[in-house]
Parts: sequence; structure tokens; C-alpha cells
Amino acid sequence: MTDLTLPSRKSPGNLRQLAIYLTRDKLALVAALFLALLLLCVLLGPLLVGEQAAKLGLRQRNLPPFSVQQGWLYVLGADTLGRPILARLIVGAQKTLTIAAAAVLCSMIVGGTLGLIAGYSERWYSHVIQRLADVIMSFPSLLLALIVLYTLGPSMLNLIIVLAITRMPIFIRTARAEVLELRERMFVSAARSMGASSTRILLRHIAPLALPTLVTIAAIDFATVILTESALSFLGLGIQPPDFTWGAMVANGRGYLATAWWIAFWPGLAILLTTLSLNILSSWARTVADPQQRWRLQSLRKTAR
Repeated sequence: MTDLTLPSRKSPGNLRQLAIYLTRDKLALVAALFLALLLLCVLLGPLLVGEQAAKLGLRQRNLPPFSVQQGWLYVLGADTLGRPILARLIVGAQKTLTIAAAAVLCSMIVGGTLGLIAGYSERWYSHVIQRLADVIMSFPSLLLALIVLYTLGPSMLNLIIVLAITRMPIFIRTARAEVLELRERMFVSAARSMGASSTRILLRHIAPLALPTLVTIAAIDFATVILTESALSFLGLGIQPPDFTWGAMVANGRGYLATAWWIAFWPGLAILLTTLSLNILSSWARTVADPQQRWRLQSLRKTAR
């Protein structure tokens, strides 16, 4: 007999499918391209323009933007000591994003682990973890960071620790809420009936299902940490000279807003675009991860046609 069955179309791979969804949302595509360019600057920029970011040039002091006669690095102008702002933006991005990434990663690992324990176990330390999260959240994060950094002294390590502690309760509560729902499912009961230990159930069965939610929260929280770090650097409690971040650059230019606005404008714009791109991309990721919301990307394709 002749086989009349139509050949099934092969579904595209996960990366290809994500690329298709990304191209359907033009705003998310622009945000992804901007973040990719920023990541490239973080990895390669300091190797190319690192020396120029600290090179003094009193003849170029407060040089206005688009002064290409002095070289392409001065296209965004120069600061009060004649250092090119473009080079300092590229080098400052490395410090800013490194601090934010380290703080978010630490808070996700520690907070996620504590949240898994608090959600699965019903012993006394589960309540201790919940109360610890409540105590941390009862303080405004910026005020808590100011108190700790003023006491311990501003440094890169202290800044990362403070930012990680202030963001930990979000991951504790999110992980605990996920575990409370997952621990009642059939596969957990089956693993428990087969003699699996609590540690194995948490690490092998529950944690992989809770991880995507934590990663999404981390992407959203990344922008908040950047803003908090910039605020602390603006107040003089971030990393100290000769190191600098975007927030420190804004602080250096606040006294020249009337005469040399570009000193504070460009790093402020970089902070704005980075946080906005992260929020747009995290919103797109939530839409892709949720099957009930994924139809929005399909409707965007039909509208484009």
C-alpha cells in the first residue's frame, strides 16, 4: 500500500524558535541588540580604550560633544579633566555591570537556596528564614545600604555584599512560593514514596522547575540593582577613585550641569537605556515562557503582514 501520510514538519530548535519570537517583537529586538553591544563593550572595550579613559588632557577640558577634531573618542565630549567621556563610558560599563551581575547572582543563589529550604521544610529554621526576609524587607533598601556602607566603608566587595543582601528577600519569597506549589505534585510524592531524600528531591526534582522563575526575577532585578548602585555611587558610597562607575560619572558632572551638561548626561542616558532594555527584554521573556501569553507574539506577526 502507498503511504499517504504527510511528512511531519520538523519543529525548529529552541534557539531558533527564540530568535523567531525575538524578531516578531521589534522593541525587544532593539533592546537585545543594545544589550549585546553593551556586553561587547564590557568584554573588549577596556582592552582597546582603557588607557584613554584615565588619560588627562587639560586642553580638552570640558570639551563639548561632537568635537571630532580631537579624535573619535571625543565624540561625546570630555569631562572636567579632559578625559574622553566615550572611553570612560565603555570602561565604566564594566564596573557597573560587574557589580550588578555579582550582586544579583549572589542574591539569587543564596536567596533561592534559602527559599527552597523554607518552602519544603516545616521545621523551625523555615520560620527563621521567613522572618529574616521580613526583617530585611522592613528596611528601605537604599537606606539599609547607606547605613552599612557608611559603617563598613565604601568598597567594591562591601557594595556587592550590601546589594546582594537587600535583594535576597525577593528570591527567598519567590522560591518559597514555587516550592509550596511544586511539593504537592504527583512526581514529588512518587519520589518520596521510593525513598528519595529531601535533599535529592529538592535538587533533582524541584529546583530545576523553580530555576526559570528565579532567572526571570533576576533579569528584572538586574535593572533595579544598577539603579541602586548608581544612586550609591552618586552619593559617594560606591567604589572609590581611581575606579569609577556610571553613577560616579553622574556625580562628577552634577556641579557642571549649567555649563557642561554632557558630563552627567551621557552616563545618565546609559543607565536609562540599560535599565529600559533589561525591563523590555525581561517582559518579552515572560511572554515567551508563558504559553497563555505567547499568542501575543503570533498576533504581532499577523499585524506585520
